[in-house]
Amino acid sequence: MAATVCSFLFACSNEGSGKQDDVKQPESSTTSNAAKDTSKKSIPSETKKWVGNTDIKINYHSPAVRGRNIWGGLVAYDVVWVTGAHKATTIEVGKDFLIGGKRIPAGKYAIFSIPGKEEWTIIINKNWNQHLVDEYSESEDIVRVKVKPEPLIKNAERLKYEIDQTGERIADIIISWEKIQISFDIEII
Repeated sequence: MAATVCSFLFACSNEGSGKQDDVKQPESSTTSNAAKDTSKKSIPSETKKWVGNTDIKINYHSPAVRGRNIWGGLVAYDVVWVTGAHKATTIEVGKDFLIGGKRIPAGKYAIFSIPGKEEWTIIINKNWNQHLVDEYSESEDIVRVKVKPEPLIKNAERLKYEIDQTGERIADIIISWEKIQISFDIEII
């Protein structure tokens, strides 16, 4: 219990430092933020999964709903969004991979999106080290994929990324928050 409280206090005091390594999450396919949900700030989070003989790792800041109108309110429709909070959400893959049929070299990239009422655009961008969308440039997009939002059975208070392996070299990247979730496939080459 004392270690959990200590970790929580350390995470909260360092959230604005910009250091992704300040908070170490347990290694699993899905990181749980339940122990830290008393924070009113966005929580640095990570999810990691071994797929197709390599790691897929996603680092992001997990904002909370806190009674706010999210879609079409806090997160505007039809505008590029960091798909998290603070710094750009990053995806790092140890081998070449496919998203939307596009071959992408092994490395670290930013995940952006354009939320819409009926359809979202998922964006993989070369510039992974940026603040919100302040430095975002469409010219650095590697691929854009259209996906349909799906309603959640149970509301998700915090933004959450999950990696769900669906085949030996294939996984779904699932993003859920508030009343919806979206997903897109990644295939390790």
